[in-house]
Amino acid sequence: MKGSVGFRKVGNGGYYFVSWYIGKKQYKISRYKGFLCPTPDMANRLLSVMRSDEENGIFRIEKFTNQSTDVIPFLWEWLEAQPYLSPATKKDYHNSIKNHLEPWFRVNPVMLHEVQYNVLCRLLGAIQREGKGKLNVMYCLHEALVYAHKSGKILSMPQFPERRRYGIEPTKIDVVSEETQIKIIQTIPVEHQPIFWWLKYHYRRPSEAMALHKDDYDKRRDCFIIRRSFSNKELVQHTKTHKIHEIPCHPDFKQWAGRLHLCVSPYYFTHSSSRMEGKRYQHDFLVDLWNKAAHSCGETIRMYAGLKHSSCTAFINEQGGSVDELQMLTDHSRRDSVLKYADVKLEAKRRIQGKVIALRTQQERKNMSALKDEQ
Repeated sequence: MKGSVGFRKVGNGGYYFVSWYIGKKQYKISRYKGFLCPTPDMANRLLSVMRSDEENGIFRIEKFTNQSTDVIPFLWEWLEAQPYLSPATKKDYHNSIKNHLEPWFRVNPVMLHEVQYNVLCRLLGAIQREGKGKLNVMYCLHEALVYAHKSGKILSMPQFPERRRYGIEPTKIDVVSEETQIKIIQTIPVEHQPIFWWLKYHYRRPSEAMALHKDDYDKRRDCFIIRRSFSNKELVQHTKTHKIHEIPCHPDFKQWAGRLHLCVSPYYFTHSSSRMEGKRYQHDFLVDLWNKAAHSCGETIRMYAGLKHSSCTAFINEQGGSVDELQMLTDHSRRDSVLKYADVKLEAKRRIQGKVIALRTQQERKNMSALKDEQ
């Protein structure tokens, strides 16, 4: 079998070690669980562990040498091996590794195959972020371990801490009424209003509006094809969900559609003062326009909340739409994702209550009519 036990004399004493070859390179491992091996029995226990790892296909020499953890180099290796990540996701993973995972594993050295439930619980408790931030860091590690498992670096995926351990509190979304939303948009200089009206009426992300091209509007079918986006300020040829979405042009947006395309540019939304390629919009520029307009209206709501969140909420609470209808309009894959927009106002509940009462009254009248006919 591979490996053997040897003895090194030092002065009047010495210590035992395991001789282990990888190719032609010899390693002499003299520490077991952090301690020098003073007896052959201890060295043999070390040799048994090494042979067991070899037999199970999880042997890593770094586990037994002076390198305290192989997790850190693996995480960076994994990140570089992900060519299909969006720029924004790759940036988020980079920050998770640099600011949270690498510092923790330096202080708490374990080998990759030793990252189990108990280790993950300790890591979770040490991440200095709020609930959703903790989840993002742990999700980064989870994806890395999935890669390790598929690559044969670990035999099985460890169990991750239960969601309740993350301390994620339900957050109430910020919204403004449709009246306030319209007031804010109308305060924005007229040249820049079209992209904001488009966002209001079509329930999409600003990154998708900025990436919209002229050929993404199908005039024959009168619809927009959402197939590209911006990620970390880079144009990518896919949406956040990697799905293509078709949305009908809202009737109230048609008045603005005819004023576009005056610029020789592939982009659908442009402005004359832009320094970006194709005179396109930039996210920070949109945010500045929104914040100035909102401030002049006495509001502090963020652009995303003031547009998408507010439009979705108004659809259910002010326009009488249902959650299922909203899900169809926004192309959310999960119904739970749009339920947050229904946790809303008294007026909506009163309207639903009124529908129930009206249906009940209508049924009672039918019953009374049927009773009279029988008499």
